[in-house]
Amino acid sequence: MIFRVAGFALLGVDAFKVDLEVDIARKGIPAFTMVGLAEGAVRESKERVFAALKNARYDIPPARITVNLAPADRKKGGSAYDLPLAIGLLGAAGYLRQEAASPFLLAGELSLSGDVRPVSGILPMAVLARDSGFSGIIVPKDNAAEAAVVKGLAVYAVETLAEAVEVLSGGVAEPHHARSSFAPAVPEEQDAEYVSAFDFAEVKGQEHAKRAVVIAAAGGHNILFVGPPGSGKTMLAERIPGVLPPLSFEEALEVSKVYSVAGLLAPGKGLLGRRPFRAPHHTISRIGLVGGGSVPRPGELSLAHKGVLFLDELPEFGRQTLESLRQPLEKGRIVITRAGASLEFPADIMLVAAMNPCPCGYATDPGHVCTCTAHQIQQYRARLSGPLLDRIDLHVEVPAVPFQDFSADSLPDGAPGTSCAMRQAVANARRRQSARYKETGLSCNADLSGRRLETFCPLSGPARAFLSRAADRLALSARACSRIIRIARTIADLDEARDIDARHLAEAVNYRVFDRERN
Repeated sequence: MIFRVAGFALLGVDAFKVDLEVDIARKGIPAFTMVGLAEGAVRESKERVFAALKNARYDIPPARITVNLAPADRKKGGSAYDLPLAIGLLGAAGYLRQEAASPFLLAGELSLSGDVRPVSGILPMAVLARDSGFSGIIVPKDNAAEAAVVKGLAVYAVETLAEAVEVLSGGVAEPHHARSSFAPAVPEEQDAEYVSAFDFAEVKGQEHAKRAVVIAAAGGHNILFVGPPGSGKTMLAERIPGVLPPLSFEEALEVSKVYSVAGLLAPGKGLLGRRPFRAPHHTISRIGLVGGGSVPRPGELSLAHKGVLFLDELPEFGRQTLESLRQPLEKGRIVITRAGASLEFPADIMLVAAMNPCPCGYATDPGHVCTCTAHQIQQYRARLSGPLLDRIDLHVEVPAVPFQDFSADSLPDGAPGTSCAMRQAVANARRRQSARYKETGLSCNADLSGRRLETFCPLSGPARAFLSRAADRLALSARACSRIIRIARTIADLDEARDIDARHLAEAVNYRVFDRERN
């Protein structure tokens, strides 16, 4: 007889349904055949599943067994098919009724003893089950909190194959996971915990850089720190997530889906409650940064979705690696095309980068002698293309910290320059932006482009004349001018000003270090 069980596979950060059809024929030479583009880990599941069935004391007599994974034209990988396959074999052998398994979507890896182990991608699977009309899902216990984020779906968390059979046999009336419909709010306590460990109060001096951080965080702008070693560039970057607004539930769900697909959600973890902060080493490959591979997986760019991607020592990254950021920085997503399909991964990030002013690092440090020639400095900076720099809104000089600033006492709680005060300024500016863009779907000023930039950022005559002079003097590109206007709009929001005037544009132009130095 043929027994059908529903499983899932991943396509980017979304899941699609996979039907496992199991047929046991008593006639013919005993054999096991699996069809439907199953990859290595899936084909190997046969040995694990039969050992788990035997050790769980289920007897599957020798027979000609055929397993089909539909749709047959899409690749299936991973170990999540162990539990559906075991249930399919038991159903085809007569242990279970078809109508008992039909309402459920199943996933889980089996140990040889019959224990059910966690797998990746459970959150997209739960969304698929809800949207496809399944009444419940059966998942490993360690994945239960992740699955239970999705409302209106019964989550049965099992630890063994025997427990899964008990659920399908009607022995369990209520979901094993008691909070099957909970959707935890993003816990602000975690943000407070982060800020207590990474507070801007610990950054001595650098008031200009802190002001730039507030502007970047308030408008969602990308930012580049340029300064000598030890000036505090990394300290500034590490503290930026602490001044960003908390994740909304929808944002937390998007981020958690990416981490679920990547297998990076900790056991028992539901939603991520803190904006991501990713800081890959400069030796990372292009695929490691933007994602991809034979079976495309999210890279650091997608893992930083709705958070901060920090690239320290920016010129040391590979040229092709950096250039691959250009389109995602504009579009907020990365599309990876393979022979079989095009996959889209989210990549709505705030890029924070840091670099030295020259190869030795001391070109702008009055306390050290720079040993670099003009040609070496030019070659060093030429590693960053103009189009890439144009996509970074704020270029901020971070000078060396004088001893009197470094030895000063830390700022008291709530004082200007602390994370608490900066976070409040950012929140006020974001509220103004939310009210302004509530009918457009935009979230912050960094998203403005084209006609919307003209609509929401009109310039008065004096302001337009100032920007025209600056563009002529600094040879600014059209993209650079647009970014200056967006930055000025954020500065005006921080000043609680309705219109952009020349002083807002003047401060915005000040954050274009490379434009000034080229002229």
